[in-house]
Amino acid sequence: MQLIKAIIKPERLDAVKAALEEAGFFGMTITEVQGRGEQKGISLQYRGGTIEIDLISKVEIELVVSDKTADAVIEAIKKGAYTGKIGDGRIFIMPVSKSIKIRTNEEITE
Repeated sequence: MQLIKAIIKPERLDAVKAALEEAGFFGMTITEVQGRGEQKGISLQYRGGTIEIDLISKVEIELVVSDKTADAVIEAIKKGAYTGKIGDGRIFIMPVSKSIKIRTNEEITE
């Protein structure tokens, strides 16, 4: 199993969810996060002055999927999140050794 974490622009969340659903993936955890990447924040003009915003609002999506379906999930996220502009996001893939369903105590390992 793989844990896939994607950090994307908040305005691309609906497109990513739609792409994942189209590919047959429905379960996910979504968290509002803040951070910065290579762009190191942004500068905004406000009332004649410049405001430096160091941390930018992003959305983190987490899914645990089988090894066989991980590539399809990654492609769906890339398809939904892509704008071609700086700050499109990043995808992280990590191995998961076991999953336990609390209600039924079912253990899933691959």
